[in-house]
Amino acid sequence: MTSAAEYPILSGIDSPADLRRMPESALPEVVRELRRYLVESVSQSGGHFAAGLGAVELTVALHYLYDTPHDRIVWDVGHQSYPHKILTGRRDQMHTVRKWGGVSPFPKRGESPYDTFGVGHAGTSIGAAAGMAIAARRTGSDRKVVAVIGDGGLTCGMAFEALNHAGGAGADMLVVFNDNEMSISPNVGALTNRFAQLLSSPLYAAVKEGGRKVLSRVPPVQELARRAEEHVKGLIVPGALFEEFGFNYVGPIDGHDLNALIPTLKNLKRLGGPQLLHIATRKGKGYAPAESDPVKYHGIGSPFDPAVGIVSAAAPTPTKPTYSQVFGDWLCDMAERDERLVAITPAMREGSKMERFEQLFPERYFDVAIAEQHSVTLAAGLACEGLKPVVAIYSTFLQRAYDQVVHDVVLQDLPVMLAIDRAGVVGGDGPTHAGAYDVTYLRCLPNIVIMTPADENESRQMLYTGFLHDGPSAVRYPRGAGTGVPVETGMQALPIGKAEERRRGSRIAFLSFGPLLHHVMEAAQGLDATVFNMRFVKPLDEEAVLAIARDHELLVTVEENAVGGAGGAVGECLASHGVVARLLHIGLPDRFIQHGGRGDMLADAGLDAAGITRSVDEYLARHLPARTGQHPAGRIRSVGRTASSGD
Repeated sequence: MTSAAEYPILSGIDSPADLRRMPESALPEVVRELRRYLVESVSQSGGHFAAGLGAVELTVALHYLYDTPHDRIVWDVGHQSYPHKILTGRRDQMHTVRKWGGVSPFPKRGESPYDTFGVGHAGTSIGAAAGMAIAARRTGSDRKVVAVIGDGGLTCGMAFEALNHAGGAGADMLVVFNDNEMSISPNVGALTNRFAQLLSSPLYAAVKEGGRKVLSRVPPVQELARRAEEHVKGLIVPGALFEEFGFNYVGPIDGHDLNALIPTLKNLKRLGGPQLLHIATRKGKGYAPAESDPVKYHGIGSPFDPAVGIVSAAAPTPTKPTYSQVFGDWLCDMAERDERLVAITPAMREGSKMERFEQLFPERYFDVAIAEQHSVTLAAGLACEGLKPVVAIYSTFLQRAYDQVVHDVVLQDLPVMLAIDRAGVVGGDGPTHAGAYDVTYLRCLPNIVIMTPADENESRQMLYTGFLHDGPSAVRYPRGAGTGVPVETGMQALPIGKAEERRRGSRIAFLSFGPLLHHVMEAAQGLDATVFNMRFVKPLDEEAVLAIARDHELLVTVEENAVGGAGGAVGECLASHGVVARLLHIGLPDRFIQHGGRGDMLADAGLDAAGITRSVDEYLARHLPARTGQHPAGRIRSVGRTASSGD
């Protein structure tokens, strides 16, 4: 529980209604306590940090002035929503954020009525808010709608699509453009704040509208006045672009100055139609280490001492490399070998471990911002001219560029390689960031080669294989580290479409796709099962599948993808060859797995060794009757055979 002695004001705020009962003069102290509590809570639990610190004043101002949850606030992405969660009844649960059964790291409709729209991907807030505003007009509701979007989210094409539609539709809504990359320079000071208040005032709006009505009777003069207004205003504020979309632009103002923020928001709340407020904030505001290094403090992976900050050990103990690190190392090594290699990321340089590549090969590195569709089409254009593009992209974000993969890459059979990070469950980020579907939506496409490495070293070799392939390819790998298999410095292309036998058993055969192989091997020990590391989803090793089906009574496909992805390929292979076989598919179930530790998520999905064994046991009990001298479930428990040399 929040200590009343330590947080005398914040401890009494259990909902925004409590906040709104306070005098405006109390808000600066609310901001101070809220920022201090955010530092304390995230330092204990980990989670998104710097963006929330920069949005504290805005969060307090919005909940103070708007009648939430009747009025709607839509947060883009949700990295900055922790202060919002604290003020909306989840203060004393913030220590559970990102943990199994705990508070979601993103706004989530089922968690709170104040979370009006579930988010996690960038660029959605304006479109969702526009829909809410139009719905309010259609239903006669008096509710107000606010969308909060950052400068990163505004790089999304769909954000501009939403601005274009909302402005044209005259949606009664406010877009708060939280520009947290702009420093609070002299032009964003008292004079600019005052100018923003004037632009948002009823007097300015009335004069502006009255002038339009008068000038409408003299069209040539009206056009001259309109152009003059645009050019003069464009010299003072960077709002001409937003006004072209039909929004009344106000700002920029200091987003940390409540004396500027409160009156401006009050004015904008009284105005109707599409309004856009541009505020300048600083990521990590109020916590010096985060202000100086907002990238490092964007997302905190583990607890830290707020008095010291995140400390990197001077001589870190060698640990297993993550799959992302394996990719980053391979990328640099491959670029040394082949000058045709170019690398593209949609704003995921650090997550995809491309920092070293950018330093070594800056002319061959392209960060296109949060523009996943463009990242794929850019790669296609580069490939057309003889280059070999590698697109490093998270599985969950590749979903946004599916049409571009189909139309711009595979239809033209271009040599673009997709390095698909965060495939499968992703831990604390939860279902909005899970890579649960890429095998399914890529497998149906012609021309593409799809690879699922079982370990870190195989990932490196598959990246090399995909790069050498003269056509579209994809290598999917999970978040975090694998089992610690040594990663070879050399690179060797694998025979495309060939599986690898890892263990020989009887009756049951596992066809494992990807890094769950070590769980499969553990389960196979007790089941005396054959294990094949399938390696390739497409082209599938049909010869191996058919041979396995002839020699075993049950085939079990295992994948860290929605059930029916790689397993569906096996089923289709058997059907097309007229082979009738017992087939059990094990994969991510037909529901969303909630956030938590990777181990918790895999156990919940039945994808750890115990879950895999349990699924096979249940299938055997239902479909294969017990045999004399065997286990009641119809299988031999002892490990009667030696694993192959590939084990």
